[in-house]
Amino acid sequence: MILDQFKLDGRVAVVTGARRGLGQAMALGLAQAGADIVCVTRAGTSDETRQLVTKAGRRFWDIACDLSVPAERVGLIERAVENAGRIDILVNNAGSADRAPPESMPLERYMRLLEVHLNAAFDLSQQAAPHMFRSGRGKIINVGSVMSFEGGLNIPAYAAAKHGIAGLTKSLAVAWSRRGINVNCICPGYFETDMAGVLQDDPVRGPQLMDRIPCGRWGQPDEIAGLAVFLASDASNYMHGSLVPIDGGWLAR
Repeated sequence: MILDQFKLDGRVAVVTGARRGLGQAMALGLAQAGADIVCVTRAGTSDETRQLVTKAGRRFWDIACDLSVPAERVGLIERAVENAGRIDILVNNAGSADRAPPESMPLERYMRLLEVHLNAAFDLSQQAAPHMFRSGRGKIINVGSVMSFEGGLNIPAYAAAKHGIAGLTKSLAVAWSRRGINVNCICPGYFETDMAGVLQDDPVRGPQLMDRIPCGRWGQPDEIAGLAVFLASDASNYMHGSLVPIDGGWLAR
C-alpha cells in the first residue's frame, strides 16, 4: 500500500534546531509518522518539542550543542547514537538570520552564520554517513531557502549559506546515492515563525512580501511537516540531490 511507504516506524531522526519553528514542526511530523527524535539545540532543552513528540507516542532526547563552534560538534552524532541506538534520518535545519548591507556586515558575523548554516550541515552529514553506510540506507534532509535561488536584500551571509547548502546537497547526493543515502534539500519560502516577525511586522517590507507571494499568505510551520516526512520515508527513495521549494508560489512568480 502506498501509505505504508510513508511510515517511519522504528527509525531515529536527528533534527537540529527543533526547539521551535520549522524545526519543531518537522520533528513533530516525523514523530507522528513513527520516528523517534533526537533534538539538537544550543540551549539543550526543548520542553515543548519533547511534550509534542512524547504525546505522539515516540521517544525523545535532547542534546546541547552550539553548532557555530566546531569543537562542540565533535562526536555529536555518536552521542545521538549512544542515546537512541541508531540514526536513520538527519535534518540539518538549525540556523539564524542576520540582516546588514554587505558593505557594513562584520566578517565575524558573516562567518558565524556560514558556520551554523553550512559548515555544521557538512560536519554532521559526514559524521552520520558511516552509520548510514553500515545500515545500507539513510536520509539526509538539508534545509535551504528560496534564497538558495535568489540573492535577497541585505542578507549576504544568509544568501551565501543557502546557495552553499544547495551545492552541498547535490555534491553529497552524487557521492553517496549508490551507497544508499538520499540527500535532498527543502527550500522554504516565508513562514510565520518567531524569527519572521521582524519582516512580517515591518510597515514597508511586510506588505511588499505579502504582495509578492502568489497564494496571498505566509506559510504555517505545520505545512512543512508533510514534505519532511516524504523526504525521510521510502516514498522518496529515487530522489537524490533535489531542491524542493515550498513557498506559496514565490519562485513561480
